[in-house]
Amino acid sequence: MSENNQNGKSLESWLWDAACSIRGAKEAAKYKDFILPLVFTKRLCDVFDDELNRIAEKLGGRAKAFKAVKADKEMVRFYIPLKPADTKEPVWSVIRKLADKIGEQLTNHLRAIAKENPRLEGIIDRVDFNATTHGQRDITDDRLSALVEQISLKRLGLNDVEPDIIGRSYEYLIRKFAEGSGQSAGEFYTPKEVGMIMARIMEPEPGMKIYDPCCGSGGLLIKCQIVLDEQMSLRSRRKYAPLKIYGQENLPDVWAMANMNMIIHDMEGVIEIGDTFKNPKFKEKGKLKTFDRVVANPMWNQDWFTEKDYDADEFGRFPKGAGFPGKQSADWGWAQHILASLNDPSTGSGQAGRAAIVLDTGAVSRGSGSANTTKEKQVRQWFIDNDFIEGVIYLPENLFYNTTAPGIILFLNKKKPVARKNKIFLVNAGREFEKGDPKNYITDEGIARIAETFKEWQEVDKFSRIVSKEEIIKNDYNISPSRYIHTAEGEEYRPIIEIVEELEILEEESETIRLELKEILKVLR
Repeated sequence: MSENNQNGKSLESWLWDAACSIRGAKEAAKYKDFILPLVFTKRLCDVFDDELNRIAEKLGGRAKAFKAVKADKEMVRFYIPLKPADTKEPVWSVIRKLADKIGEQLTNHLRAIAKENPRLEGIIDRVDFNATTHGQRDITDDRLSALVEQISLKRLGLNDVEPDIIGRSYEYLIRKFAEGSGQSAGEFYTPKEVGMIMARIMEPEPGMKIYDPCCGSGGLLIKCQIVLDEQMSLRSRRKYAPLKIYGQENLPDVWAMANMNMIIHDMEGVIEIGDTFKNPKFKEKGKLKTFDRVVANPMWNQDWFTEKDYDADEFGRFPKGAGFPGKQSADWGWAQHILASLNDPSTGSGQAGRAAIVLDTGAVSRGSGSANTTKEKQVRQWFIDNDFIEGVIYLPENLFYNTTAPGIILFLNKKKPVARKNKIFLVNAGREFEKGDPKNYITDEGIARIAETFKEWQEVDKFSRIVSKEEIIKNDYNISPSRYIHTAEGEEYRPIIEIVEELEILEEESETIRLELKEILKVLR
């Protein structure tokens, strides 16, 4: 079948068909580590062909173009060391025509591409297409051949698809994998609508430094650039500085996914690998590097960081009065890291930095109204007393792929405008959704309504409110929008999920105190 785009299917449909060609839709998510690098490589090969053709027009044929590019690899974006016997054939045909030892040869080809392009090392050469588990091939040559053939059906060159189209389609594929990945999905994917709300409220400007300390597949960073491009288009500006993008991701496979996602969107950025909490990679003169904007969706309620991890910090991220929020949830620990990563005008580091962070719903209410003062509430109180919180958006239920809980977006500002001092803007967007399968979603109109209402600090009945610091203190530092904005007639109570989460954390803290007391009594005896 021709490589031309003649089968009439949308890019998204074609990508999903390719994913399902291995073992059907139910199994597709398990094979994302095989599929994503192959789609990415197809894009690299087709773009390389386009560049060869451009050079061939000047030199008088593709055979001469191959020689010229091999001699000077700077002539192309990425040098692909695959050469078909007939130089008129596409570079991808070398992969498409593999007939035996497909897994072994495919692995070698991708490693050869990575070796020629340092930027791709560790990104497309991570996968062993010939890998076995207990003597059984993870993906057989037959299925691999079917996958390669399916990917061959569409051309992904410069004249076939714009970077934003292939980028959106690639994100679509990542989202589809998230739908089938259950609990692990939250490690690499934030729903598109949530990312767009965050990016629009962040209002990125040309040349700004944007950072995500737990970037997953890079979607939140990419959406900031997409929103900037939209705004510049509306202003009829053709030339402007792109965002300076920075991200860190702890999981090697997800780090590779983020890098592929950035390149396929035709964007450049620095994505580092490692545990941001224990070893942040972006530093300047021994201090944390600071940014104009931070967007993040850390894994909610991480419980593997101890008080020693906070005490061992060398970057001043956990100041006295805030510090350790309790072992049960690192949500406010992440908020502290992000606050420390924002530009601070008082230190001469540019205009005040702003952040948007997706957190568990209970992060803004746990401990309030309780006879026991929790460490998490103390940290939240510190943020409120120091006026670093710009606002909170309460999201609809069942948006995220690893939970049905609604979640919130917390907005930080290193120096709020005078008119907004000691006030917090709350939006209860719990009803702003459409039913979907398997997940609910927010429409484009809903995204616009939420983002514009927040940016304008516009009070809307049963939707948004400006709340003073005095009122927040009266409510014991509870800043959950559902506490202040009732979306239905006669609604008097907080959502049950908030109450259950609060009871669970209190029970856990009670057990911790009981065990500590037991140890003290042992010593006394």
